[in-house]
Amino acid sequence: QVQLVESGGGLVQAGGSLRLSCVASGRTVSTYTMAWFRQAPGKEREFVAAIRRSGGENTYYADSVKGRFTISRDNAKNIVYLQMNSLKPEDTAVYYCAADSGLLVRTTPVPYDYWGQGTQVTVSS
Repeated sequence: QVQLVESGGGLVQAGGSLRLSCVASGRTVSTYTMAWFRQAPGKEREFVAAIRRSGGENTYYADSVKGRFTISRDNAKNIVYLQMNSLKPEDTAVYYCAADSGLLVRTTPVPYDYWGQGTQVTVSS
């Protein structure tokens, strides 16, 4: 099992940057596909980015964040990051870190086994 705790959210103006962190405990993040999802009020939870489990640093992004967000992993510290640049008001949501023990990289929430509690990101115009 793995426990996930997100941090780094906050209020930022459009065009600004934030870096989210997801600290894992229990098992190392290198043994999971790690992902970030987000959920805005009244909307479904949506995929943001993922990084494949150890053996390949392949990363995957939603089209809406490609070129602006970067997911990375520090195996030594057991942390997954989401660097968010050029933020837009439509990026406003609660951001969740998730871990999937499967071999494939999934872009839907259902296969992910473990979730953090979420961190709020608010982008003002």
